[in-house]
Order: sequence, then C-alpha cells, then structure tokens
Amino acid sequence: MTRLRKTMLEELERRNFSQSTTRTYIRTVEDFARYFHRRPDQLGPAHIREYQAYLFTKRKLAANTVIQRLAALRFFFIKTLRKPWSVADTPYPKKTFRLPLVLSQEEVARLIAAAETPFHRMLLMTAYATGLRRAELAHLKVSDIDSPRMVIHVQGGKGRKDRDVMLSPKLLEELRAYWRGLRRPSKVWLFPGNRWHTADHPITTKVVWSACREAAERAGITKPVHPHTLRHYAASRTMPRGSERSGSRPSEYEVWLDTIIRHAA
Repeated sequence: MTRLRKTMLEELERRNFSQSTTRTYIRTVEDFARYFHRRPDQLGPAHIREYQAYLFTKRKLAANTVIQRLAALRFFFIKTLRKPWSVADTPYPKKTFRLPLVLSQEEVARLIAAAETPFHRMLLMTAYATGLRRAELAHLKVSDIDSPRMVIHVQGGKGRKDRDVMLSPKLLEELRAYWRGLRRPSKVWLFPGNRWHTADHPITTKVVWSACREAAERAGITKPVHPHTLRHYAASRTMPRGSERSGSRPSEYEVWLDTIIRHAA
C-alpha cells in the first residue's frame, strides 16, 4: 500500500465514510492517476478538467456518476493532499433527474417466482417487502428480526444511521419457513455467505444484484431491473395508518404484499 493510499484511507475512516463510498473514492483516484500515467499528487486542476471531459465524452458516464467522481477527487486534494480546490475551475455538472422504473404488481410477482433458488426467492421477497438497500439486505442479522414489535432493525444504513422498517406478518411467515429449511442455519447472519448457508460471514451485495438480474431474465422482463428497482416500489413504503396498526383489519400494505406472495408462490 502506497503512502498516499494509506493516508487517504485514514482520512476516510476518520470521517466514518461507508465501505462502499471508501471503495469508490479510492478507485476513482487510482483511475485518475492511471489515465495520466502519473502519481495523483503530481496532477492538478488542468488534469481534473481533462479527466472530467474524458468521463463524459469517452466513458459516456452519467452526470450523477461524474459528480461522484469529482467528489472523490475533491476529497483527495483537500483532505489528503491539503491542497486548495477551486469550484470555479472544476464546476460540477448539473444533476439529472429521471423518473424511476415502474414494475407492475404482476411483474414483481413474476420476478420473485422466477428466482433460481429458494434462497434467491427469499432475498427478492425481503428486498421488496422491506425496501432495504443491497448492503442493508446483505448484512441483516438474525437478531435484527424483531417479531414481538414486528419491525426489522437496520443497523448502519446509509449515512451510518440505524432505523426500523416494518415487518409484515406475511414476510415473517416466509422467513420462518426459509429458516426451518436450512440444515445448519447461521446463528448470526440471516443470509450467510456460502452455498450451504452456514458461513460466519454474510453474502455480498453482488449476490443480491445477481439474484435480481437472473430472475428478471428468467421471467422475461425486458425492463432494466436491479435491486434498487424493488426499493423504489417496496410495499413497505405504503405505511399502514394508525387504525390499521391496532385493528384487526389488514392494512393496504398487508393486502398488497399478500397478493405478491400468493402470485409468486
């Protein structure tokens, strides 16, 4: 590990950046240096402007991705090299806002039903029912399932923030059936990271991504489906009203999720 890389890692860790952001920032600086075949501390504003143009014209990256790359370089120059950064010399491109991809209820059911394995099916169902991000889903622990309170504890989510999301009785029923079907379930991780589901480490976010993409292909869904698609349209975002929480009538959320699970069965 070079001195610069070590210093940048220390600065990122001191500020409690997420692992995902840390990886992205480190890779961006590496790519920046590789493009010019020079050490990154030997580069300056003119190189940043050329690199920014290259990301747009040659790499065809979206504006939001380029903004993230510039944020990484800004962090490197200001926090690691202790050099000034001129916004005038390196203006950020305007963000683009697109409407999220829409999946119908029938398409979601087809997607879950087309999962290659029961393990993948449980991943997709949990992702849809809770609206968790990929990393949050991958790092769920058995102890995060709070059935007495009917919530799932999300620890260290985006921004290192903890939060609770609703746990549907339908999802709890499916999770229990999945758990009973494991030979030697992990005592820690809800989704252990090996083929026998007995590992002492969780799955990677790539497993969640692959489960979603393979299921979409098997279901014949031509839309560009990825895990965040399920997050955008997670049933848990339709929160039950106060009367529905305490009464015996199922909430709109429960009715919707029940329909998805029945169709995907």
